[in-house]
Amino acid sequence: MSKANGMNYAPQGKPKPVIGKGDFKFAAMSLDHGHIYGMCNGLQEAGASLEWVYDPDPEKVRKFIEAYPQVRIAESEQQILQDAEIQLVAAAAIPNERGPLGVKIMEHGKDYFTDKTPFTALSQLEQAKLAVNKTGRKYSVYYSERLHVESAVFAGQLVKDGAIGRVVQVLGLGPHRLNAASRPNWFFNKEQYGGILCDIGSHQIEQFLYYAGCTDAEVLHSKVANYNNKSYPELEDYGDATLSGNNGATNYFRVDWLTPDGLSTWGDGRTVILGTNGYIELRKYVDIARDSRGDQLYLVNGDGEFHMDLGGKVGFPFFGELILDCINRTENAMNQAHAFKAAELCLEAQSKAIHIE
Repeated sequence: MSKANGMNYAPQGKPKPVIGKGDFKFAAMSLDHGHIYGMCNGLQEAGASLEWVYDPDPEKVRKFIEAYPQVRIAESEQQILQDAEIQLVAAAAIPNERGPLGVKIMEHGKDYFTDKTPFTALSQLEQAKLAVNKTGRKYSVYYSERLHVESAVFAGQLVKDGAIGRVVQVLGLGPHRLNAASRPNWFFNKEQYGGILCDIGSHQIEQFLYYAGCTDAEVLHSKVANYNNKSYPELEDYGDATLSGNNGATNYFRVDWLTPDGLSTWGDGRTVILGTNGYIELRKYVDIARDSRGDQLYLVNGDGEFHMDLGGKVGFPFFGELILDCINRTENAMNQAHAFKAAELCLEAQSKAIHIE
């Protein structure tokens, strides 16, 4: 797992199968973003069997089978889509291709698990909604900054247990290291990546909805800029937004591609959850100048001040829940309305954004 480059950040946990060997088979395709490795790791640790891989780029496939030597190489997308034993397809396509690919996969009777951001246009979201209703398949999204971070998982448990009372505000900070030389061309093409609030902002909005228990929200204000990367004119290296949830909770988040080289990891991601009876701070990937390990959680409430080092202690229950949801047609991992609402709001924040020079 690379700590220097967020594009190749692929967490690994302890195996915790929820099914027997061979009971749930999936395939991987469209290996355009390194998050596909985290997605496959999580599914396999929960007991899923990775059967196939397909990508038109043989070099991407070569690297993939180095990590997963048991996988069979498909000659085409159709070979996977027509395999009746494959129940789910995981994909990390170029962002503006994720929606259409998901519709195709669902129309072939399979559930879909895509990297975030799941769409770059509202029209793609509407097509996916229609396909979900028509096929009964799932359009699942890898919002990894909550689902694949142990401190973030545990924070959700604390909130549900009432440790800080009613959540009234969520502050999200999502800085990332650019590593421009290692990025593919599509990363700098706004039509393809969708803009910074659409892309990495999707993590932040999903977390707000989840922690605050909102089913909807209004984007009050948003802005974007390219402060430090003028040689890439379509890149936005800064973005922020303010939202108001339908239950009264509020949200502010900032995302950027301005992480300095001196940081020991790819980004100092943090979340602060304010409740009526306390607050939680997550230092997800590093506790700067103190501890190079991530998953540090700080809790303050009526009982006192607490620090918890959670790395390797919580696990990633989303993946097992997703597998069981696909088998049982339930919605315990993440309901479809929540996944789509987070996507809708990040698209709205992007479209409303003021461009700062």
